[in-house]
Amino acid sequence: MSIRGFLILALSLLLFSSSILQVARCEPDPDADIVESADEGADLGIVGDDVQDFSSGNFSPAPEVETVCLFPKNPSKNVVAGEESELLVGIKNDGQSVINVIAIQASVHLPYNYHYLLQNLSTQAFKNASVPPSSQASFPYIFGVSKFLQAGAYDLVGTIVYEIDQHPYQSTFYNGTIEVTESGGMFSVESVFLFCLGIALLGLLGFWIRNQIQQFSKKTKRAPKVEVGTGTTDASMDEWLQGTAYTQSQSNKSKKKK
Repeated sequence: MSIRGFLILALSLLLFSSSILQVARCEPDPDADIVESADEGADLGIVGDDVQDFSSGNFSPAPEVETVCLFPKNPSKNVVAGEESELLVGIKNDGQSVINVIAIQASVHLPYNYHYLLQNLSTQAFKNASVPPSSQASFPYIFGVSKFLQAGAYDLVGTIVYEIDQHPYQSTFYNGTIEVTESGGMFSVESVFLFCLGIALLGLLGFWIRNQIQQFSKKTKRAPKVEVGTGTTDASMDEWLQGTAYTQSQSNKSKKKK
């Protein structure tokens, strides 16, 4: 196997593996419908059933409202697929009117293509949740990504919908990356696949090195030396030269030596 052949084979394996992982990662979940949260909060009046979907609304943010986001139990923003995660949405009212918080919602997108929606997360609605003027408040939001979502980095987009003087508004409190991990433990399908691919590439590299060493050793073998001496000659050669001028000269030399 030549160097060019080995490189072509290695690149083919890498491209094949990346295409498999990409297809698995880009495939949307067919069951990724809106999941209603079942948690209820007595103080905020969190509604968990028959919640209105606000994802189709395209409201503008209010200029006197500021929002922040915090992952209190998970600062590294690692989300386990199929398990619940919690974040806090902070809202600050710098205006002169009361803010009535309606709902919090979020969605998961591909990191390199925002328009490719993978999953709509739970829409958590509120009742009796208000923020007075010149004050701030925080609201919990519990969500869970699909257990069928491939492990990797994704974009999470979270919005909070509210009303001021009966006019609806919407602010994006988070638009960043989260790391989705599988619940099976430290070994995921992707890590096992990459490990097997690395072992295969190392095996191919070892086979190529062994082949190159064998070819190099064959080239460096020297041809056997042929020594021609005056004391010994081949019997067949003497028989073939008998009666020629060569044998006569050899006999004359032997007589002179005597």
